[in-house]
This record gives sequence, structure tokens and C-alpha cells, in this order.
Amino acid sequence: MSVFAGEVASEPLARAIRVASVAFVAALTAAAAQVSIPLPFTPVPFTLQPMIVLMGGAALGRRLGCYSQILYLVAGVAGLPVFAASPLLPPGAARLLGPTGGYLVSYPLAAWVVGALAERGFDRRYFRFVIAMGAGLAVVYACGIAWLSVGAGVPHGIGIRAALIAGAAPFLVADVIKLFIAASTLPAVWRLTGLGGAGQ
Repeated sequence: MSVFAGEVASEPLARAIRVASVAFVAALTAAAAQVSIPLPFTPVPFTLQPMIVLMGGAALGRRLGCYSQILYLVAGVAGLPVFAASPLLPPGAARLLGPTGGYLVSYPLAAWVVGALAERGFDRRYFRFVIAMGAGLAVVYACGIAWLSVGAGVPHGIGIRAALIAGAAPFLVADVIKLFIAASTLPAVWRLTGLGGAGQ
């Protein structure tokens, strides 16, 4: 049971809390996109989004975590300024067809994977949570690199080797460091607050 679906007085209130939680994580994802650092050797900018996606999935559980990222993508496709600002990458729905499209469309699945593992108690202990976060991050990288390789808005993509160089090599070390740091937070929050988390 998710922390947001704890002992609530009424089903309408519980539903309102779930909706607000989904919207909040979607908004956090959009805010994280604004912390964007363009790199000269890759069309993929450095952002804080992956960690928000994974942490949101763990906190909300697989279903609501997935919904939060679908909401984020719908907002972006609708033209709201929720994607990372870029003078090169296309705005709105066209962003999903650009070089970062694979990463973006991976977010609902990555949140679902981490949320599913959290519901099995992987968010309760540090090393198990590292595994859960690592699984979600692997989904993000796999989708992003696959799209760069075969699509990315250019005929036939850029190939797997170039995709690894452009879509993984510049970010992997930093993302792994952030993963280990992030993985220490949620189990500590559950211990300090006594809240159930997705895994309880």
C-alpha cells in the first residue's frame, strides 16, 4: 500500500490525496527538467529528471508513479513548458521524436519498475533500494540509447556505438553517484517518520 493511501477517513479524500500526489510528482519532474545543462558533444542535456522519476515511482508505487509520468508527458505534448529548455531540441509533441524522445517516453515505465519493486519492500533497505533504483535507471538508459540508435529524428538513427557515446557515456557516472545518494534518502524517511511507503 502506498504511503499516500494510508488510513484516510473517506474514499473521496483518499482519491484527492492520490490525485494531488500524482500531480505533485509530475510538477517535480517538470521542475527538475529546468535544471538543464547542455553539453557540446551530445544533443542530450544533463538534467535531474531521472532521479525524480525513480524516487516518485518508489514513493507512489507502480500505478501512481506511472500515472505521474504520463501526466508529465501529456503536459509537455500539450505545449506546456515542462520539457528541458533548449534552443536546439523541438518543443511540444515534437520533442518525443527528437534525440531525447526515448528518455522521455521511458519515464512511465521506469517509475512503474521502481514502484513495483518498492511495493515488494525494496524501498525499506539501502542496498535493496539501490537495486530498485538501478533497475529503473537501466530502463531510462535502454530506451534512450535505443531511440538514439535507430531514430532520434534522423534517418536510420546514429547507430549503437554513437548512441552509447552520446547518450550514456557523458551521464553514467554522475547518474550512478546520484542513484547511490538518492537511495539513502527514502529508507531513512520511512524509518524516521514511520510512514508505510509503497512497500507496506
